[in-house]
Amino acid sequence: MTQADLVVGRWGARFMGRHLRCAIGRGGITATKREGDGATPAGCHRITALLFRPDRLAASTLPGWARAIGPRDLWSDDPTDPAYNRLVRAPHGFSHEALRRPDPLYDLILITDWNADPALPGHGSAIFVHTWRKPRHPTAGCVAFARADLRWIIARLTPGTRLIVRP
Repeated sequence: MTQADLVVGRWGARFMGRHLRCAIGRGGITATKREGDGATPAGCHRITALLFRPDRLAASTLPGWARAIGPRDLWSDDPTDPAYNRLVRAPHGFSHEALRRPDPLYDLILITDWNADPALPGHGSAIFVHTWRKPRHPTAGCVAFARADLRWIIARLTPGTRLIVRP
């Protein structure tokens, strides 16, 4: 573990020497993640992408590796889908989550490598780092921060930054 790792636990998060409040899944932290359990998976997860809403945030204020979310961008959460736990495009015939939400929760999304390469059906999908609904309000399994804190984190990410979730 290094100072460049985003370390999360029930108590909050630590990143670059700073302590931050965060929200985790309503099911707490688990070592046995399953689709729909509402838990945040324990472990070391790589951050693989940064997505953003270009109608709400200027690309010039984000790192060059940020990718805009389009109106047809979805995330597959259906264990029977061959594209399970991946970014897909509408129309999509399997269960999915829209990435362009009416609320600001997904204006900025850090994608993790949880259950990827290959994705094992039923082991959980869409473990993101995003903006919280309100302070410490539980998520469906993601890790969420105040918008200002998430922007602060994103501005300091390095290629080796990992999300480490401790039980």
